[in-house]
Amino acid sequence: MADRREIEVATVERLVAAQFPQWAELAVRPVAEGGWNNRTFHLGQHMCVRLPSAERYVAQVEKEVRWLPVLAPNLPFLVPVPLGLGRPGGGYPWPWSIYEWIEGETAKRGRISSLVDFALDLADFLNALRAIDAANGPRAGPHNFHRGGALKVYDTETRTAIETLCGELDVPRITALWDAALASHWVGQPVWVHGDIAEGNLLVRDGKLAAVIDFGTCGTGDPACDLVIAWTLFDKPAARAFRQRVGLDAQTWERARGWCLWKALIVIAAERDVNASVADRHRGWIDRVINDRFD
Repeated sequence: MADRREIEVATVERLVAAQFPQWAELAVRPVAEGGWNNRTFHLGQHMCVRLPSAERYVAQVEKEVRWLPVLAPNLPFLVPVPLGLGRPGGGYPWPWSIYEWIEGETAKRGRISSLVDFALDLADFLNALRAIDAANGPRAGPHNFHRGGALKVYDTETRTAIETLCGELDVPRITALWDAALASHWVGQPVWVHGDIAEGNLLVRDGKLAAVIDFGTCGTGDPACDLVIAWTLFDKPAARAFRQRVGLDAQTWERARGWCLWKALIVIAAERDVNASVADRHRGWIDRVINDRFD
């Protein structure tokens, strides 16, 4: 988006030197896959600096620093460890943070030894996350783009995208699935959700799940939003294993389909005339959701 801020290495160096002088001599360099909501930079060999790329992501900074130390001891895989919370300064207008660096590669299919084992490990992570006491956690809202909240927030946006793509997609089937997603609701107590379980936020080492990163969209509410990866990454055996291990009810999976459709539809509508490969990838998501198949 046009309002996302480009951040230079020199800006990060000034911020670190002014606010964390003990690390001022460490080299700063961009991370190869540096993220969308945040710009990420290496700080020396063992740390990284994360800075929001736009104002709409600012509320996530203090939330992550506050809650990650609470969540981490209860989770079976590594998550980011906050080391410092920075203030605006040096020409940069928002709070920012420093974390321990976690080694690993993002979870592209070709980097994963066994998709089924990976799916089972991820399901165990999500089950452990849901089991953490969520009574005082942040409820879904603007801070995490309503992940864990009601899909109806995105109803107008989704139906507009469906109209835009009329003639290109199976509109009756998509509309029926969207309506079914809106018709169901999470009836349990709010649980912790990550909010953006996607290949870019899952790190692999030696072909296996090693860490889950970027908790900016975390919050408490309905866990359906964390299940979208069943259609976006897994093949049929992995998706089946994931579903069985997660163990949530059929209506939660209906809402998960809705979350997948929403994201795919708005991306296709925005990118089809700009980036055909991105649009086509998301068409694949819709195809798998429509046919409820995962191969």
